[in-house]
Amino acid sequence: MTTPTDSTPPKPTRLAPIVTLDAKFFWDAADQGEFVGERCAECRQFRFPPRPMCPHCHSVKREVVKLSGRGTVYTWIQPRHPTPFGFKEPPIVATIELEEGYRLVSNLYDIPLEQVQPGLPVEVFFAPTMGNHQVPVFRPRAK
Repeated sequence: MTTPTDSTPPKPTRLAPIVTLDAKFFWDAADQGEFVGERCAECRQFRFPPRPMCPHCHSVKREVVKLSGRGTVYTWIQPRHPTPFGFKEPPIVATIELEEGYRLVSNLYDIPLEQVQPGLPVEVFFAPTMGNHQVPVFRPRAK
């Protein structure tokens, strides 16, 4: 029988993502540490959230592409009430404008709330969740 030691990382308390059929590709890639998106195979427009039909040309053909993982902070908030489940401290919830031209809601790490500003360059990394899954989150980009 093994016992926890000081070097054993704590178990994640963050809830695992809710996976829908349309977004399964995204969460499967995140579990592998890959940041991917969906693009229309006809008109080449990115579409988010994932959906069966392109909102631009109505094609049902899609392709999964690796994303750069870079973007900028568009807006942010730190919800305090009710206390967010699964977090030691209230998280910074941010809308990230990805280089690919669409926005994604995620969390910011490694920066105090007071230092967040519009246009802050950020990069993706993955935070563990319950059930051995991962979610994409962002931190300030090294200059």
